Amino acid sequence: MKKTADVIVVGGGAIGNATAYNLAKNGVDVLVLEADEVVGNGGSSRNGGGVRQSGRDPRELPLAIYGIQHIWPNLKDELGMDVEYHREGNLRLGRTEAHRAILNGLTDRAVECGLDVRMVEGDEAREICPYLSDAVLCASWCATDGHANPMLTTLAFYRAARRLGAVYHSGAKVTEIKKQKGRARQVVTEDGDVYEADVIVLAAGYGSRAIANTVGLEVPMHTQLMEVIVTEGVAPMFWQMLGTADADFYGHQSDHGSFVFGITGGYEDFSTAVRPVSSSIAASSACRVILGYFPILENLKIVRSWAGWIDVTADHVPVFGPVEEVPGLILVCGFSGHGFGICPTAGLLLSELAQGQTPTLPVDAFRYDRFKAPA
Repeated sequence: MKKTADVIVVGGGAIGNATAYNLAKNGVDVLVLEADEVVGNGGSSRNGGGVRQSGRDPRELPLAIYGIQHIWPNLKDELGMDVEYHREGNLRLGRTEAHRAILNGLTDRAVECGLDVRMVEGDEAREICPYLSDAVLCASWCATDGHANPMLTTLAFYRAARRLGAVYHSGAKVTEIKKQKGRARQVVTEDGDVYEADVIVLAAGYGSRAIANTVGLEVPMHTQLMEVIVTEGVAPMFWQMLGTADADFYGHQSDHGSFVFGITGGYEDFSTAVRPVSSSIAASSACRVILGYFPILENLKIVRSWAGWIDVTADHVPVFGPVEEVPGLILVCGFSGHGFGICPTAGLLLSELAQGQTPTLPVDAFRYDRFKAPA
């Protein structure tokens, strides 16, 4: 069993796989350790699939814009697998004047950052998507946003990384990072196996918090329950990504005809002791909200649902980059439900950081030490 590499990536989700792919593409000897028996078995393969720029924190926006301009359009050919990427736009909908105020604020901040997004009135929103109800008063519209299939995207990065020589060990739950001569050097698993590398990329979602604790780092994170409902498949109706000013649901129609909607159940757990389960209360409540915007979906059957914890930082923006206190460690976690759409860009930047290169985009805004109290 391979136990040494130039770079060890802890976590086989979308971002871990994208990082491994970019490293392997550059000839770097990379080893990926995944706690589960299969890669991508967490939120990376089970989220709503949004590939959006609109509605993001200004710190994340450059990563989203870069990915949509330079990576997502070519990903199918680059990885040799259809990830079902659509760039058909994103409508973030409002039904009240309070919603309009929220959307105006999000739009103004995005425009200041250089994003082509604008407010539209209800009639224009219905021209873009004729299935919207008359209750829609306004919307923000970003024509370059879209969506992709998260399961296929995660799998595509994994397969491409493997083809290029990346080695994966599944069922390898990391419990500790050990330093040698002041530098992160070893990774220890639950089974007692020890792996060594010059650089360790810690991309294990909420699990990163406990692992980081072993080298004296504390990331202010908690978990939040997110749920997804999937309908039966129907003929194509529209390809836009959809959301609301209140962020009470988002979704799109998939290539096979099902509608996939992400919803927030409202549960938060600071211990992760509770097993995530779908809530009939949240699902039925979300359906009523969705039908207020799309009454045409009234008779569609829900065929499955699932729930899971997402890792949320104190400011809802990821921790991303080298850690000054622990040389050799690159920390990446806390994507707060926003990670899938920027995973190709994140993988590129992380691979550059792991190789000691200046990243294509600056990552200072994501520094771990932004949470420290002022001296």
